[in-house]
Amino acid sequence: MHRKEASNVIQRARVIHAIAWAALVLSLACGIMVLVAGPGYRMAWWSFVTGIQTIRWAATFALVAAALGLIVVPMALRANARRSLQVAMAGALVGLVVATPPIVLWLRAQHLPRIHDISTDTDNPPPFVAVVPLRLDADNPVAYQAGTAAQQQQAYPDVAPLVLKVLPAQAFARAGQAVQAMGWTMVAVSPQDLRIEATDSSPLFGFKDDVVVRVSSHPAGSRVDVRSQSRVGVSDIGVNAKRIRSFLKRIDAE
Repeated sequence: MHRKEASNVIQRARVIHAIAWAALVLSLACGIMVLVAGPGYRMAWWSFVTGIQTIRWAATFALVAAALGLIVVPMALRANARRSLQVAMAGALVGLVVATPPIVLWLRAQHLPRIHDISTDTDNPPPFVAVVPLRLDADNPVAYQAGTAAQQQQAYPDVAPLVLKVLPAQAFARAGQAVQAMGWTMVAVSPQDLRIEATDSSPLFGFKDDVVVRVSSHPAGSRVDVRSQSRVGVSDIGVNAKRIRSFLKRIDAE
């Protein structure tokens, strides 16, 4: 009887240990999937859609791994299996770390409009000129789409032109310095038109978003308008609005 009980204890310990390691291995595999999804797209190994879907599946299975780890924790505590406990906790932690960012982005997307073109001037958006040839393979058209303005006003009412109490030439110089400070790739600088065009890239997928800055005269001095548009993706998850805010804040602080 004692021998059978001992055998059962050993068997339970093995099962607990196996589940704990399964949780850790699965969570690590999901982490690798997330890390390679973007570079794989940049290297043309798979499409944009495949890359995004890879992250979705990685986040889903990372949650499964985290759940497995959390289930094993009390079992390991009761069995006094310290090693299994450590592995299970690691699996749960890694799984949550991997799953949280994609889930947060997904939840954010549910509350934002499916737009990808943001402008401080929705009546007369600054036009793209120099970046147009660079967008030949872009999924999103460069032309400003009807209906975008209304959705932007509802989601990002704070995105508005910046008025500076300096001459337009001075504002234009500030804009150029801000573009460089933001780390964007300069595409074109037109002093005569007081227009700057640049491109920003996301860190993971390398998604390219194009930006045009337009400076004009204003009774108070000068007015700075900015337009930021994604080349791919129906929804930008607020990235373009955030970029414009950061840019204008940097200019205003100079």
